[in-house]
Amino acid sequence: MILTDIKAVVKRYHVKLRILIIIVLACTISGCATLGDSGSSREVGSFTDNSAEAADNDDFDLLEDDFALLEDDFAEQTVKLADPLEPFNRTMFNINDTLYFWVVKPVSHVYYRVIPSPARLGIRNFFNNLTTPARFVNCLLQGKGEGAGTELRRFTINTTIGILGFGDPALDQYGLEPVQEDSGQTLAVYGFGDGFYLVLPLLGPSTARDSVGKIGDWFLNPVSYVEPTEAAIGISAVRYTNESSFYIGEYESFKSMTIEPYVGMREAYIQYRRKQIKE
Repeated sequence: MILTDIKAVVKRYHVKLRILIIIVLACTISGCATLGDSGSSREVGSFTDNSAEAADNDDFDLLEDDFALLEDDFAEQTVKLADPLEPFNRTMFNINDTLYFWVVKPVSHVYYRVIPSPARLGIRNFFNNLTTPARFVNCLLQGKGEGAGTELRRFTINTTIGILGFGDPALDQYGLEPVQEDSGQTLAVYGFGDGFYLVLPLLGPSTARDSVGKIGDWFLNPVSYVEPTEAAIGISAVRYTNESSFYIGEYESFKSMTIEPYVGMREAYIQYRRKQIKE
């Protein structure tokens, strides 16, 4: 799930912050020790003083190198994207946040307690199998013939041996991993930039390009052709409720790890998407 990967991104930031703190503490302790030693050995010859000074210089050189590496790493991971709709996006973020705690989380909890784990896993497999056309077409559009072949094989195996996709023998027995491609990634491959950051109602973080891509994925989703429209919406609601039941508590964990959840979600989502596109 996206939120799980976003959490991993945030964790990496926190790890680097801890490393930075450790380096500063180590430098401070080393400096204090050096001062103490110099006070007790003032009568030692100039050779000792020069050696100590050289050692201090080496320590500071190493420290500067460590800071440079951290700065380069942070610069590489910091992703800039225009956010001209920030007031609107923050409003949508707060609305989604409220909906999560008042609707999504309670419903997911009830669903989790009522539906046994094997059934929820089977439903997840079914919907993943059902949305194969979107991944297959996007693999072809991106020139990833091997990925398209994998998706076709997975669909054939899971639809037959897996009984309409409720099982995943393609992965369990044949080791065929699903290929995660979507229309947003396809647009990126064809040179379309992110555009600007956008928070969608219920759907969460996105970009202008990815929002257009979601429309393409919807038309490649067989559920979109179910009539009446209310039935299609109901099926989609079941899918997302089932999926969210596997990640109860992830959002709360993410919020607890960030000082500014809106900014943290924005930066981590953009980095996550660019990583997907590169792969």
